Amino acid sequence: MPTFFVVSGYLITDLLLQEWEQNGKIDFWGFYARRLKRLYPALVFMLVGTGTYITLFERSLLTNLRSIITTNMLYLYNWWEVGHGQSYFDRFNGESPFTHLWSLSIEGQYYLIWPLILTAMILIIRKKKTIAYILLALAAFSGLLMGILYTGPHALNRVYYGTDTRMFSIVFGALLAVIWPSTHLRKNISQGSRWTLNIIGLLSIAVMTVMFFELAGQNTFTYRGGMFIMAIVSTTLVATCAHPGADINRWLTNPVFAWVGTRSYGIYLYQFPVMIFYEMRISDIAAHPVLNALIEVVLIMIISELSYRYIERPLRHYHYKRLGTSIAEFVKPNSSYGIKRLWLVPALALVGICLYGSAVAPTKAPKNVLQENIVKNQSRANAHNKVALAKQKKAKRLAANKRKMRALLNKKLTRQQYLIAKKYHLTKKQYLIAAHQPITAVGDSIMADNSHDLQTVFKQAYVSAKVGRQIWQAGDVLTALKKQGELAPNVLINLGTNSPMTSAQIDKVVKTIGRGHRIFWVNTHVPTRNWETEVNATIRKASRKYKNFYVIDWHGYSVGQQDWFWQDNVHPNPQGNVRYTHLVAKTIAQKLAQIEIH
Repeated sequence: MPTFFVVSGYLITDLLLQEWEQNGKIDFWGFYARRLKRLYPALVFMLVGTGTYITLFERSLLTNLRSIITTNMLYLYNWWEVGHGQSYFDRFNGESPFTHLWSLSIEGQYYLIWPLILTAMILIIRKKKTIAYILLALAAFSGLLMGILYTGPHALNRVYYGTDTRMFSIVFGALLAVIWPSTHLRKNISQGSRWTLNIIGLLSIAVMTVMFFELAGQNTFTYRGGMFIMAIVSTTLVATCAHPGADINRWLTNPVFAWVGTRSYGIYLYQFPVMIFYEMRISDIAAHPVLNALIEVVLIMIISELSYRYIERPLRHYHYKRLGTSIAEFVKPNSSYGIKRLWLVPALALVGICLYGSAVAPTKAPKNVLQENIVKNQSRANAHNKVALAKQKKAKRLAANKRKMRALLNKKLTRQQYLIAKKYHLTKKQYLIAAHQPITAVGDSIMADNSHDLQTVFKQAYVSAKVGRQIWQAGDVLTALKKQGELAPNVLINLGTNSPMTSAQIDKVVKTIGRGHRIFWVNTHVPTRNWETEVNATIRKASRKYKNFYVIDWHGYSVGQQDWFWQDNVHPNPQGNVRYTHLVAKTIAQKLAQIEIH
């Protein structure tokens, strides 16, 4: 997104400066009219079409539909998202097909305000050098504000959607247009200058590619310098592409890119609705990830092409001053529009259904049993953690004493222990080993949902689980526990639900845990995401690399057991939590029995 904002900032400012140089003024109303004709028709069609589909087929997404459509029409949706929307990276919380439109609202605000500000600076300041310094200071302030306001995941929406915290990318593009105007760049330059530009462009592409994979959505560095650096690098790439003496633009020009470029607005608009609605209908995306991804791409391209041909291009060139004449011609008995007038019927039907959906849409989401369960279990886990940490030193000594552990396993279960072992389908030996082993568990929402069941069996377990947690966030938790001497000999990890992971990322977690610890990693059951197979293969690869790394095969155990999961087919329901805990306890107990007791 920083790259898109830089390009927009440069192109719009460059055009406005050209208009000023040619005419001595900027035609504000003409500029606004061109922007509205370019953006509004497809946006309205997307909002109405998506709202209609939701009303008819996905009523679980109706919540706040009226506010969503209204704020998008006013280009204020990004600020609505700050206070009401879900995280852009929340993949399992009823993902909205409108979430991506936040950036279009920022663009709309930019189109409205920037011509006025630019004109004021030209008239008052006049000197381009001074204007450039002001823009540089403004970009630096915006980037600094993003870093200051990002105080953790709870502040994610504020910095990600806020116009003030995202405007540095647009300002960098505007700054480039001031100091690097396209009409003032010479095509005939020296061979050395040409290759200097080419090398800068190629290096920019390389750095952007690396940062694309490294700038994770919930990584602190992303908001404290990462996006800012990405914007700077994007600006250098735009500079080399804009220069007629460089070869970068020519190298990047081809029929495929040209076709995508002309349809890019439609691709942007329709990508989320297509992906979300498709994945809500296909229950096992992970079974054929490449095929499903290909189908989604084809659907997006087809819809974007139809939108470009029959909505965007015709209405972009339509003279709206003739609207009255067109309406009069439309209603004539022998109208020149002929049978085309029948298109009014489905159009009115779409609008009517969408308006009905907006009218009946609730303003508050219905209670989510899964979310309530996670919150309740996290609260229980936090209370249990304090007790578990206090007892772990004693538990470590007991677990390390083979004679005492063998004696313990011969004891008769109490009535309560018997009921717990029975509920979780554990043998006496499996339960007693699990109940007396110190363990540190780190995971995402799967473990958060399951934390109470885990601590019911693993009496000495410390559980740190968080909704949306990614693998790169585990290091901070593990490091803090390790420094305080509270990292148990047995470490249970459940990460991989929310995104793909690399072998290097697992290596980093293993290194952080260090020697002298056994790592039990639960693989993923996430059939609604295309990275399931990749993540599980990466986890399996790590088990072959490290002797102290063991895989708990939750995926293999739960495949085909849809009655174990909530509606999202990812998070275990109460029955699934019992099965999950059974598998974890059984696997860990069997492995520890082999290693420690005999």
